[in-house]
Amino acid sequence: MPPARPRLVIKYGGTTISSASRILSVSEYLAGMSKRYGLVVVCSAVGNTTDDLVRISELMRAGDRAGVSELVRKVAGLHHDMSGELVADHTKLEELRGSLDAAFGELQSLIDGLLLLGEETPRSRDYLLSFGERFSVMLLAAALRRYGVDAVGLSGREAGILTDSRFGGSKPLMDTTRLRVSKTLGDMLERNVVPVVGGYSGADQHDRITTFGRGGSDYTATIVGSCIGAEQIWLMGNVDGMMTADPDMVPDARVLEEISYAEAVEMSMFGSKQLHSRTFEPVLDGDTPLRIRSSSNVSNEGTLVVPSGRAKNTIKCVSMMRGNGLIDIRGFGMVGAPGTAAGIFGTLAERGISVMMISQNPSESSITIVLKKADLYRAADALEAEHHGRTIKRLDLTLDVAIVALIGEGLRGTVGTASRVFAAVSGRGINVAMITQGSSELNLAFVVRDADAEAAVRALHKEFGLAA
Repeated sequence: MPPARPRLVIKYGGTTISSASRILSVSEYLAGMSKRYGLVVVCSAVGNTTDDLVRISELMRAGDRAGVSELVRKVAGLHHDMSGELVADHTKLEELRGSLDAAFGELQSLIDGLLLLGEETPRSRDYLLSFGERFSVMLLAAALRRYGVDAVGLSGREAGILTDSRFGGSKPLMDTTRLRVSKTLGDMLERNVVPVVGGYSGADQHDRITTFGRGGSDYTATIVGSCIGAEQIWLMGNVDGMMTADPDMVPDARVLEEISYAEAVEMSMFGSKQLHSRTFEPVLDGDTPLRIRSSSNVSNEGTLVVPSGRAKNTIKCVSMMRGNGLIDIRGFGMVGAPGTAAGIFGTLAERGISVMMISQNPSESSITIVLKKADLYRAADALEAEHHGRTIKRLDLTLDVAIVALIGEGLRGTVGTASRVFAAVSGRGINVAMITQGSSELNLAFVVRDADAEAAVRALHKEFGLAA
């Protein structure tokens, strides 16, 4: 018996399979890879399909039946047209379109029922949004078969991913998922079948569709990779890898060859690549490396993401997050009053408002928080209604601020980094409104006016020699 081939999970994002020509290009590449690896493919919905499904949900809530019908026709037409470009054989094309039509019939029945009821639940929304990946796996599996690959399209549920029942943000029940996925996909791999698994969703113990939230296809890839003992997991997108800065802002930014899991999490939070927040959880114990690569530039190896301690101990990148606001909360009633911070953050949590940065001075007379600008006035109104005149005497709001962050394990224990940061920024005439650094020392972040953010990023990129 020949030795088992190493197993590889490759995930493709929606933009990488947004047209028939792109799907054919991806399929040709995967056909070659399937000869060297036991291959599992994970894919997102095609192009903007998930956005269209979200919009359908919004239009249903608004009672706009005409708008819903128009968008459903658009989504159905896109996949119908693409199928004709992907499959040349008439009989196979009819089979593919029959499968697509059955799924679209199921989608239409769901929509008709929700419109009749006039309401949508988190459960029904997850069911609705899962259709994008159900359509895409049909197309990609059909395209792979065109290149001689024995490929089978599966939803996350069919692959064996079992989750809790937190609709819109579920988590896999890994013990059971590992048993199911390893059996289902393992049997296919032993027969040289390539499973094409839809990302983003699974099913709970009652067989109800659940989703992981936006970016959930990356999470699916690492779940699957950990279950089948993959040698590596590749996340294929439209960028060459994680970079030292946004190349649109810093022309001499370069692709990073290697980073740690912890650094990747920090970088993804600042937009270097929008990974699902729990992407790395399934592989932390298994020591499985990931690669973040471009689907169109496969000659570039991209960025290797490895467990902490194996990556080079350097400063990796400078990044930023725009579109934020700042609230400075003041009051001498806060001094020495246990539970003040808990009350403030409890008030915000009750309204679903997330706080991105926190700073409190040693006197305890003020707390400064940064949050999304869209939440700024809602947060201020809530705090004023519940706390003003008691612990809080004054709220000062600052619009249009950006968080700039220097990220890397090289920050840990390095003397003089902060002084270099602020010297570089002040040299450009930029004022810093707030600074934080966590105990992990992976991220030194500060707040500046939004108009100064790009200049601050360029100054730090140059100061720390991150250029290509």
